[in-house]
Amino acid sequence: MLTDQFGRTHNYLRISLTDNCNLRCFYCMPEENYDFTPNSKLMQVDEIDTIAKLFVQHGVNKIRLTGGEPFVRKDASKIISNLGKLQVQLTCTTNGIRIDDMLPEIIKANFHSINISLDTLKKDRFLKITRRDYFDRVFRNIDLLLQNKIKTKINVVAMKGVNDDEISDFIAFTKTNTVDIRFIEFMPFSGNQWSSNQVMTQMEILDIINENYDFIPLPIGPNDTAKSYSIKGHKGSFSIISTMSEPFCSGCNRIRLTADGKLKNCLFSKQETDLLTPLRNGQDILPIIESTIGSKAKTQGGQLNEQFEKINASIIENRSMITIGG
Repeated sequence: MLTDQFGRTHNYLRISLTDNCNLRCFYCMPEENYDFTPNSKLMQVDEIDTIAKLFVQHGVNKIRLTGGEPFVRKDASKIISNLGKLQVQLTCTTNGIRIDDMLPEIIKANFHSINISLDTLKKDRFLKITRRDYFDRVFRNIDLLLQNKIKTKINVVAMKGVNDDEISDFIAFTKTNTVDIRFIEFMPFSGNQWSSNQVMTQMEILDIINENYDFIPLPIGPNDTAKSYSIKGHKGSFSIISTMSEPFCSGCNRIRLTADGKLKNCLFSKQETDLLTPLRNGQDILPIIESTIGSKAKTQGGQLNEQFEKINASIIENRSMITIGG
């Protein structure tokens, strides 16, 4: 098992397949004319397979594919096929645009669930946030997942002055749709112009929902990042990921592997460890993995102040979200 200096066991690996994306969300991508990583510097299909198998041999039992947008990668089908053969719970975070193209592979690989990143239920606002006109296709693909009985979650980055007026609309969406709406507090990354006064906190979100709905807390597992709730008479549920206002680092079991083969032991860590170069040089990368996880900071990569209102985003050393992997 892969354990850090605080006794946390890491059995959940998030693998970014690419930093490329067919959307241009301002909080994820630092600029419109972004230079994507060339293919030669990305982990190749066999390299992803080799690294994933090594992690599984040492206790990883859940793998999430991320990006960028993982399904824009041309060889995504082969990667999914390989990972689908491992004894893991396979999941994915996607913007939902290519679900229809990838559905056969998704079904064959027996995905446990799919998370769709969708920050608005309004077509005009979708265009403003993403700078691309794919709203109708994303909604058709959410329906497609539900029709095929695939567990579906919708990730909503809640931001004041952007989509905070849609909190109740998303809750209403769970009335007739078997989805889990996951409200995520806005987090600081390189180039995303974060400020604390844009953060919709867990308490603020719950206060809004409480105006119109009675909700019941659901059980929380030791490694859960989300606090989940049900509403009587609703087919779906909702959750809140309180990264900024109420961090959940004590139960963290996650490891991140960037598309260019760098291991990050925390989403907010400034340090990252190159696995791809030593792998290509024929080195044993297990000691490197163990050392990286062993040195994990106690909270938030050792960079963020637990009082998020006092965070100075300009001095945080990290990548943009799109180059880390969602």
